[in-house]
Amino acid sequence: MNVKQLDLSRRTIALAAALIGTASLVIGAHAALNMRAIDAAKAVSTDQITGSIGQTSRLALVIGNGHYPDASAPLTQSINDARALSSSLRKNGFDVDMVEDATKDDMVRAVNRLKSRIKRDTVVMLFFGGYGVQAGRESYMLPVDAVIWKESDVRRQGVSIDGVIDMMKEQGAKAKLVVVDASRRNPYERRFRSYSHGLAPISASDNALILTSASPGKVVDDGKGEHSVLVSEFLNNLSAKGSAESVFNKTRVAISRASEGDQVPTVSSSLLEDVHFDAAGG
Repeated sequence: MNVKQLDLSRRTIALAAALIGTASLVIGAHAALNMRAIDAAKAVSTDQITGSIGQTSRLALVIGNGHYPDASAPLTQSINDARALSSSLRKNGFDVDMVEDATKDDMVRAVNRLKSRIKRDTVVMLFFGGYGVQAGRESYMLPVDAVIWKESDVRRQGVSIDGVIDMMKEQGAKAKLVVVDASRRNPYERRFRSYSHGLAPISASDNALILTSASPGKVVDDGKGEHSVLVSEFLNNLSAKGSAESVFNKTRVAISRASEGDQVPTVSSSLLEDVHFDAAGG
């Protein structure tokens, strides 16, 4: 082997070694990047799991119906009530779906949206302000497009409050909070009854808390304020610390005292644990 051949062999070997070294660095760097990516993914996954542990989802469906074609005047308080309550609930950590002047289709869609989002750890609240009618000892929320001439129309065109509560139960909601401000004299019942007799008793199924603006079978007239008496007192008590049951009961007592017993809201409870409106309280 001559000198030129020897030099060529040495250069070839050196070049090969350099290429091997470069390849090793590339492979090592790629492996390191992969490991970092895997570690980052694990960290994100852990954060997501950790963040969800112990957190209770809080959902609210708020319906304010005010413009009924059959009524002589709009229920402006119902719209104001829905907006004010929605704002307060959002501040307390609730994810609120608010619907104003809802038709039957609007109400059904809103209930279905709520149904699709309820999980086993969910605290769910329903508020309805508007006209309500009882039929067959069951209370119905009336949409603004209801056309009612007889009692059977109520069942067909209204949305059952008990039915919504049953849906919450079937979906496994942790707790069910219901506020119904619908014990008003309405323009419908005089068509098939000699008098308006408010709402039927609403049963508090498992882990439920229910507040209605008047006793079963009673009707109340709206005042002249921006909000209904029920929602005014409810918002006042909602800002104070305390359990949901305490808020409901304080509202009932305040209204009863202010009206000297003329309006006595009803509270029904089957809660098995304390539920708070403020996010810090649980």
